[in-house]
Amino acid sequence: MRRAGRGAGRPGGLLALCLGLAACVATANDAVRVGIVAAEYAAPTTRYPHGALGDPVEHGQMRVRLSDGRALTATLPEDLVFEDTAPRLSDLDGDGSAEIIVVESHADQGARLAVWHLNDTGLTRAAATPFIGRRFRWLAPTGAADLDEDGRVEIAYVETPHLGRVLKVLRWQDGQLVPVAKIGGVSNHRFGQSVIEGRIARCDGQPTILLADAGWRRVVGARLHGNALSLSDLGPYRGPQSFQAVAGCD
Repeated sequence: MRRAGRGAGRPGGLLALCLGLAACVATANDAVRVGIVAAEYAAPTTRYPHGALGDPVEHGQMRVRLSDGRALTATLPEDLVFEDTAPRLSDLDGDGSAEIIVVESHADQGARLAVWHLNDTGLTRAAATPFIGRRFRWLAPTGAADLDEDGRVEIAYVETPHLGRVLKVLRWQDGQLVPVAKIGGVSNHRFGQSVIEGRIARCDGQPTILLADAGWRRVVGARLHGNALSLSDLGPYRGPQSFQAVAGCD
């Protein structure tokens, strides 16, 4: 899964799209024949001053570059922002073209996970989870991978990593985000940090979500078995580097 940086983006030469909650779009009829190769957030705004990522600035746009050199821009309505470190590119449906995983936050209802893609009308929001339901409630993605090795891609994130600390796994299935499993007592972000910690790795040959325990004292591994998650202790947490040097993990 690839990431672009958190920031204002590069100006110039962009086709703007106006998007509401139901994704009102301009057309780009040939966009479906090319792929997304890069994405970044743009249009910094303080209209949602949560500060979970260290400052009150979030973003009102996402800029996307296509494989044919064109660029598209998605602009959110005033009651939404991208509250996130970076867009994440991942081929969720195995068609060779990347989708984009983002975090969107609503002025009154907090965050949701959303997936954007290219289709025959251009750049659109393909699916999204329900909003958490309360202002200044956030979620932190961990990544996307085939976590149970059944040929389908799952997306993992921690809902309210500073409060509830619940790992949730969704499956991308027929263009929908289908809930699969959840488990509490873990986190991947501390309030005010500009980065999301943890990652998805292979540990002892199995896909494993690397996280911190709720108290940020231990590194834990989460594995998906059917519709359930299990946790294992993988050693002490000694800072962000702890997730890069876990015994038995690539």
